[in-house]
Amino acid sequence: MKNIITKVTSNGIAEEVGIEENDILVSINNKEINDIIDYKFLSADEEIVLEIEKPSGEIWEIEIEKEYGEDIGIEFGGGIMDKAKSCSNKCIFCFIDQLPKGMRETLYFKDDDSRLSFLQGNFVTLTNMKDEDIDRIIKYHISPINISVHTTNPDLRVEMLNNRFAGNVLERMQRLADAGITMNAQIVCVPGINNGNELKRTIEDLYKLYPEVSDVAVVPIGITKFRQGLKHVNTYTKEQSIEEINNIKELQDTYIKETGKPFVRLSDEFYLVADKEIPNQEFYDDYHQIEDGIGMVRCFRDAIDSTLDDLDLNMKGSFSIVTGELAYNELLEASNKIKCKNPKIQLDVYKIVNHYFGETITIAGLLTGTDIINQMKGIINSKYLIMSNNMFRKGYELSDSNEQIMLDDIKIKDIESALDVKVIVVDYTGEDLIEKLNEAYEEK
Repeated sequence: MKNIITKVTSNGIAEEVGIEENDILVSINNKEINDIIDYKFLSADEEIVLEIEKPSGEIWEIEIEKEYGEDIGIEFGGGIMDKAKSCSNKCIFCFIDQLPKGMRETLYFKDDDSRLSFLQGNFVTLTNMKDEDIDRIIKYHISPINISVHTTNPDLRVEMLNNRFAGNVLERMQRLADAGITMNAQIVCVPGINNGNELKRTIEDLYKLYPEVSDVAVVPIGITKFRQGLKHVNTYTKEQSIEEINNIKELQDTYIKETGKPFVRLSDEFYLVADKEIPNQEFYDDYHQIEDGIGMVRCFRDAIDSTLDDLDLNMKGSFSIVTGELAYNELLEASNKIKCKNPKIQLDVYKIVNHYFGETITIAGLLTGTDIINQMKGIINSKYLIMSNNMFRKGYELSDSNEQIMLDDIKIKDIESALDVKVIVVDYTGEDLIEKLNEAYEEK
């Protein structure tokens, strides 16, 4: 596989020594580069020798002196330079198995690759790894690794992942911990299967590996209407969410006393479904688990409160916000704060029901353009439509890699055309919402 360089950082080391896009990285210090992990490990040294093949076929040998770990400033197509390892499990909670037919092909690929865990934060189950793969993680000190644990009960994990090799996760994590590899753990919780006492057992097992297992994220199962032929499972009720929060709080209080941190955190969905208050900012430790939906609401509230004074009080304009059922009340409260600060602003919030995947899917990040267009057509009465950036996936398979695309292939321009609005995309944390409102006013 040729390691084609697709990007050279401006004013970086690689540019200074004459490396260009479409050059091929052949070796570093006479060692072949099989994937991005080889590249990261071998390029970290202070003195390295690169063998570069130019498009003409000419071979350059380039000596570089730099700081240890300093990036030389090149990127490769595809992120890991070879094909990602696919998942060999058939998890009872897998969202990809619940997708409808006819979506773009890339959405159906299930990765389970430790390299993507290291580079992009993806979670891996460790089930498709051989002992030599574990050896390689330890040798290269690939850290942190994000691990989908779900349960440390061997028999239950085999059942949940539908993989007879899935039961040794704790043993493998112990080996990584002994080697000083930092791990972040995730648990997808299914009521009646791995919740309650099973969840507490899993958390307590993982805490024995602290601090190498630095934290645990617990998220509820998501169920679409496309589960034909799959095991019957249930979503969390309000009562079950309250019970889970109370059970885990006992462990959190103990861990806070011992370490100063809760170690395990539940996603916001548990608190919103339970109608319980979201924990304070300190609880979320700089929001490093926010990609798991942990602390999003608290982060959003704080962002609005801290930027509200930046709102242009001379502004007049009409804006609409679309969101899912789960975050609707939160967005409504933020809208009221903004309108109270400046009553001349029209800022309406609309709840979009997820007909595409089913009404049990209530988060904004899984909304589709189809539902937004169908439910807002003839309803929206504003010049601008505000959408969260977590509703979009970057369309890397498209000719324009900067184009943003929704799960159903609807693009921003499609929404603008169908609803006769100008779409404003804001960060899901809310930190730039006030800024984007001001910019829209200034650009009129």
